[in-house]
Amino acid sequence: MSRQLYTLAPSETLEELQEIFYPPYITLAHMFHAPEQWAIRSRVLKQYQLQYVLEGEAIYQIEGISYGTKRGDLIFHGPGELHSVETLPRKPYVCISVVFHFGETEFPVRDFIGFEGSSSNSPHLMGSFSDHPLENKLSELVHHYRHPGLYHQQMAQHLLLGILLTLADRKRGDDEMTKEAAGTAKLILVRNYIDAHMKEGFRHQQLEQLTGWSRNYIITQFKRLFGMSPLQYLVWIRLERAKQLALQSGYSFGQIAEEVGYADIHAFGKIFKKKTGMSLSQFVATLFRDTPDR
Repeated sequence: MSRQLYTLAPSETLEELQEIFYPPYITLAHMFHAPEQWAIRSRVLKQYQLQYVLEGEAIYQIEGISYGTKRGDLIFHGPGELHSVETLPRKPYVCISVVFHFGETEFPVRDFIGFEGSSSNSPHLMGSFSDHPLENKLSELVHHYRHPGLYHQQMAQHLLLGILLTLADRKRGDDEMTKEAAGTAKLILVRNYIDAHMKEGFRHQQLEQLTGWSRNYIITQFKRLFGMSPLQYLVWIRLERAKQLALQSGYSFGQIAEEVGYADIHAFGKIFKKKTGMSLSQFVATLFRDTPDR
């Protein structure tokens, strides 16, 4: 920059700050539990949309390209793109939809997040984010969007920017976790062991016996590959399983807590709220049963 901007009045800095973009404007953010045989037929929006599959399957078609989406898949499409969604018979479908725009600012969002995707045959499919922190950000975004006030508005915008940055990171690094996991069979073994022992948990001595590595080395390498320590991963999968049970099982909160490895429902409630930003009852309350905005 050619001038010392910090010495100027705000209005005098704007010309130099043309590439500093305002946060996106969110016009819809909700979690939708589709009724039987629900579908959207041939719709065109004037804004950007992210659609994330929490549970189940659906056929998403955009500009003549069909995507068989399942849990963890994130779809992105832009203004003016013809799209439709069709659920499958006797298959559940729960999704998070976020619609947003940048006002009059020409933010290069397509290039920023890698709109062309990982395959020229699937340009709108951003990838699978099952058991990834991005899913949690989407749930928190919905929670804040539903509450009035400047704080919640800013938190929703902050989370959406974080989601877009996650997609940008995947574009730049070709998904660091997947890339690293290809050559790290022992860490995959550790992750699978934690998955299989979700309810009872694990001791670090067991992971040491499994890998032949020291405790500190396991923690360091696991965090490098998966973005969290083995213990943090255990908490993560327990909370993800709790969300699934809340959506599907009809269990009481106490039963859900016990099923995912927490004997004390109060301890479970505290960790769920600390990690997700909402209580389990608030999470369940975000399940929309009305049709999405048309």
